[in-house]
Amino acid sequence: MFTSTKQLGRLACIGMTASFVFLPVSLAFANSEKGSKIAAEWDARDRGYEDTKSVLKMILENRHGQKSERKMRIKALEVPDPDEGDKSLVIFDYPRDVKGTAFLSFAHITEPDDQWLFLPALKKTKRISSKNKSGPFLGSEFAYEDFSGQELKKYTYTWVRDEACKDMQCFVLEQTPTYENSGYTKIVVWYDKLEYRQQKIDYYDRKGELLKTLTFDKFKKHLNKYWRAYDLYMVNHQTGKKTRLAYSQIEFQTGVRKRDLTRSSLEKVR
Repeated sequence: MFTSTKQLGRLACIGMTASFVFLPVSLAFANSEKGSKIAAEWDARDRGYEDTKSVLKMILENRHGQKSERKMRIKALEVPDPDEGDKSLVIFDYPRDVKGTAFLSFAHITEPDDQWLFLPALKKTKRISSKNKSGPFLGSEFAYEDFSGQELKKYTYTWVRDEACKDMQCFVLEQTPTYENSGYTKIVVWYDKLEYRQQKIDYYDRKGELLKTLTFDKFKKHLNKYWRAYDLYMVNHQTGKKTRLAYSQIEFQTGVRKRDLTRSSLEKVR
């Protein structure tokens, strides 16, 4: 059977249309796969740290440039199970009005994180509702969910581009939370290509608008493997407020145990 020129033209148009349909889908899959591999490498490089103890300052700055300071400690315990998240305990030592305040977080993957806040003035432990985890953490520009573990399976990943960041080259990934009640529609993260350290994060609110930016600086390497930033600076673009976390000490494998990070231990924190 012979095919007319008109029929050939119609078949060519159908073929071109199909290619335009499948090309974006194929490209999106490739970008997702690449993003997932980059994130998996970041996660793998931080496995095996066991536990950490940190000493730091939280410096709050309002939109007029006025500052206030808090001193705090953080204990973190790695949970080897990849389907569970790590545990952490934040303890405030200064000033007097927040001294003894303690925040306990058990990170999960798709289930809501378990988080509790002990308020010494009330001698009461308050459970943080999953719907309130997007709220500000004790008046800072960090949210409660920012103080939970960034577990690999809590996001889906898409590679967006490569670009220069600081004096390095970085992968730029768009990460979408897989857990409910996140305050973010997405976060955009810059990973340096050399060590896969997070260098910057842009957070987008529930309306899809840029809310705040976190930058990481003053990295130090521990146990010849684990990188930690000693300066974290969060800027809220919508309010003009800022919060800096300035670490003075981070120790690894100090012997933090599960029993040190329990709800009953909150009221006994020293």
